[in-house]
Amino acid sequence: MLMRHSLITAARKGIGMHIFVTGATGHIGSALVPELVAAGHEVTGLARSDASASALERLGARVHRGSLEDLDGLRVAASEADGVVHLAFRHDAMRSGDFAGAVATDFAAIQALGETLEGTGKAFVGSSGALIVAGKGRVGTEEDTSPSGPRVDAENYEIALADCGVRSSVVRLSPITHSAELDRHGFATVLIATARRTGVSAYIDDGENRWPAAHTLDTAHLFRLAVENAPAGSRLHAVSEEGVTTKAIATTIGEHLGLPIVSISREAATGHFGFLAGLFQVDAPTSNAITRRLVGWQPSEVGLLTDLQDDRYYNRA
Repeated sequence: MLMRHSLITAARKGIGMHIFVTGATGHIGSALVPELVAAGHEVTGLARSDASASALERLGARVHRGSLEDLDGLRVAASEADGVVHLAFRHDAMRSGDFAGAVATDFAAIQALGETLEGTGKAFVGSSGALIVAGKGRVGTEEDTSPSGPRVDAENYEIALADCGVRSSVVRLSPITHSAELDRHGFATVLIATARRTGVSAYIDDGENRWPAAHTLDTAHLFRLAVENAPAGSRLHAVSEEGVTTKAIATTIGEHLGLPIVSISREAATGHFGFLAGLFQVDAPTSNAITRRLVGWQPSEVGLLTDLQDDRYYNRA
């Protein structure tokens, strides 16, 4: 109990913590690590390769060599830290069609981290997706939950850690987390590449379905606030824009590339968008009101459609 109190007090007073970050050189991690370091925290990042290790050192972090499959290594790193931020996910497996395998690897890693932290009062921040609250027929909120499902099981496990002496929280990510500078493999980049490959910038049916969006830097800032101060058992939404229509997204991309902007049917979506087809037709307006209240998050970066006009997205895609 004393350890739990001291860790929470240290975080709220701004005293530096030692934070272990998985996915530390990924899209969001590469923004989060320097933010944590600048805030006075000591950071250790998980690195699978020499290139990732070098990148972490340049960002001012220590290196823990390993992978999500190295469960014993994850347990050691978690035990040595004051808090854990879990960002890593096998996106390569998901894109190749092995979504079930990626989910299974992720859940095993989360269990290894969570079990290590039980009873310590340490922070554990997981990541999930805002599309979990899709299909409500209204704006989704942080209070919306699901009983089970791919990645939902991981979220529910992470939240349940709050009953096991862990200051756990989950950040639900916008389906399109964007940054012209940092986004190399996110869905914005995928949509641009798809438009180039097919010769059209497409949306599905009328394109009036909405995706929440957030800038990478705002998202990284929310993860820092979560590991420092989020109440145990809280769900947070990394959503700065409640909902941008997929037609508006396709229009902005098509205009920048000088390509036709077209509607395609749901039946043709898989052939056009591949693994992204199912997600790109979801309507998921999402609120961030509870998140703002719980941790004081104030997103301030440019919106999605403005960001998609940046040439850097197109010069490398």
